[in-house]
Amino acid sequence: MGDIRRRRAVALGITAGLVAPLGLTLAAAPAQAAPSCTSQTGPYQKKVEKFLGRPVDGKQSTADCKAIQAFQTKHGITPNAGYAGPVTWGVMDLMLKQKAVGNNPNKDGKCPVNKGRIACVNLTLQLSWIQDGRKLVYGPVPVRTGRNGYETRTGLKKIYWRNIDHVSSIYHVPMPYSQFFDGGQAFHSVGVSMWNPPGSHGCVNMTKINAKKYWSLLKNGDDVFVYGRKPGT
Repeated sequence: MGDIRRRRAVALGITAGLVAPLGLTLAAAPAQAAPSCTSQTGPYQKKVEKFLGRPVDGKQSTADCKAIQAFQTKHGITPNAGYAGPVTWGVMDLMLKQKAVGNNPNKDGKCPVNKGRIACVNLTLQLSWIQDGRKLVYGPVPVRTGRNGYETRTGLKKIYWRNIDHVSSIYHVPMPYSQFFDGGQAFHSVGVSMWNPPGSHGCVNMTKINAKKYWSLLKNGDDVFVYGRKPGT
């Protein structure tokens, strides 16, 4: 009996290590205890200090490290040792660029304005919004799209299937408020930060609040336009 239980445990361990297919997002891993703070000054020290409202002197301090570490922990950036490195600054820089967009996300006119209601996804800025012609209906909101090797595919698409309580039948991964627009790729909510690297397995992740709003505003047959290129892909 003990041998059978051990074999089952091993099998479960192997299954748990499989990579989710395109479009699925794994649940957030349990929060890990923060490691000891690093005393090293990072290459983006001054920029990170300024972003966090710390004294900008370009020198790592214990207070600097704790502030950086808290930011890293909040957004799932690893290792979360308080080092002002390229990944941490990349997230902050993206946040600043998103904020600069304001209420005019289609300023460049790249998302079609002749389709009526359409959901736009700008991969470069990791933003999405819904517009009707030139009128902004909702957003822009931050999103989390496909990581390197699992990129969210670009182009004009249509929502073809919606499932408010969708769960992967293979991996049992919940994908609430799913609205599929390209194969296994869909809008859906997740329980991780929108700035959690490296990204999804192809879906356009959203917060629950935004995914619910998209669910109420969109329907089967509505257009979706995905363009740009996610940093790091």
